[in-house]
Amino acid sequence: MMEFKMGFRSEKRVRLKADTCECDFKPNIRDLEWDLYTNLYGQHLAQDIVSEEVKNFLANNNPDRPLVLSLHGGSGTGKTLLSSMLASHLYTSAMSSSYVHHFIPTLHFPAHERVNMYRAELKAWVEGNLTACARSVFIFDEMERMPSGVLGVLEPFLGPSHVLFQTNYRKALYLFISTTGEEVINRMALEYRQEGRDREEIRASDLQDAIAQAVSKTNSSGFSGSSIIEDGLVTRFVPFLPLCRRHVERCTRQQLCQQGMCGRSDVVEAVGGDMHYTPLQEQYFSISGCKAVPAKINLFL
Repeated sequence: MMEFKMGFRSEKRVRLKADTCECDFKPNIRDLEWDLYTNLYGQHLAQDIVSEEVKNFLANNNPDRPLVLSLHGGSGTGKTLLSSMLASHLYTSAMSSSYVHHFIPTLHFPAHERVNMYRAELKAWVEGNLTACARSVFIFDEMERMPSGVLGVLEPFLGPSHVLFQTNYRKALYLFISTTGEEVINRMALEYRQEGRDREEIRASDLQDAIAQAVSKTNSSGFSGSSIIEDGLVTRFVPFLPLCRRHVERCTRQQLCQQGMCGRSDVVEAVGGDMHYTPLQEQYFSISGCKAVPAKINLFL
């Protein structure tokens, strides 16, 4: 059972104006852009889309709808890392901020037969926290494991409806993280590679419709049982491309440097060579991205 009620602020605090969170809300777009372009490897599409959308969204103090970003791609490509970067550069207390809410289906929505209860609790949670802080961030991870129908309760919060819940709910930011659409993204990356074209030539517009269609056609997208996709409530779909060996080695070097071992090029090369790559013959893309890097580092130290 979800622990939403455990996390509710006191009634007195909830009644405060939504702007009370502004003391913790200290967006630094320049540092966010620097972090994205320096530490998010091999993801020019995600870097460009998120930088542009967040910058434009925060520049408007009275947006007509919330910012809704849906992150798609394989394991270890940087989706969770990006969400952490975003929180870090929006709030002084980063992911530990009281106004950043992170949902994981296996933890918060584990029983499919309790969908109606989850819907009621999620609606109350979002409404209560938006009343406390209009600048709330809601992150829904592992969307492919989300029970069908749960997220339909968010529809009134995501569109350009009238102001609800005694606050400007349009200032909120929603992140949905999923592996759905991985196949269409990887297919395009492979086609570019086989044609001898650079991955940086792939444009976001090349994948927006393809991802939307992939999401709408599957029952395991997390959006099933809702009209979020059909009603155009997602601002942008954010593709995460499969990582090459050079990206994995950059991840490895970064983590070694964090441990004071920047000079261990032998470990960098060993980790890169020990990963599994696809397709089987060409060995272009890492199957697990950077996810297995910490364990591999320990193996070769």
